[in-house]
Amino acid sequence: MKEIIPIASDHAGYELKEEVKKFLATLDIDTKDFGTFSTESVDYPDFAHKVGSAINRGDYKRGIVICGSGNGVQMTVNKYPNVRCALCWNEEIASLGRQHNDANIISLPARFVSTDLALKMVRIFLDTPFEGGRHQRRVDKINRLLD
Repeated sequence: MKEIIPIASDHAGYELKEEVKKFLATLDIDTKDFGTFSTESVDYPDFAHKVGSAINRGDYKRGIVICGSGNGVQMTVNKYPNVRCALCWNEEIASLGRQHNDANIISLPARFVSTDLALKMVRIFLDTPFEGGRHQRRVDKINRLLD
């Protein structure tokens, strides 16, 4: 079955989102675009929540969120207990987010990375397996709340 990746952005990430969608199409990966659909100013949580919720429910295996800094959308989706979103700004961070943290969403800072770098990080996110082992024990502790 062909993979479908949910993707969302705010206005600052719209143009990069469109480039990521084209790139994924070249890899024969479909996208479910949760918006936004222009560069008109919007509130990033309105779109990030849609990806976070879809991943949390298990509708999709992995997703992509984009905003100007990558922080807002990453904070939003990480509110969901089954989401582990990595904010990535270089290739090594993208790789480690998968290898060590089993990230299932990548967050891209559209105003701080080139399109070329963003696409490289998406490819790494897609191709890098989770290492498991000692990292699984740590991932299992992420949602354990301490008062």
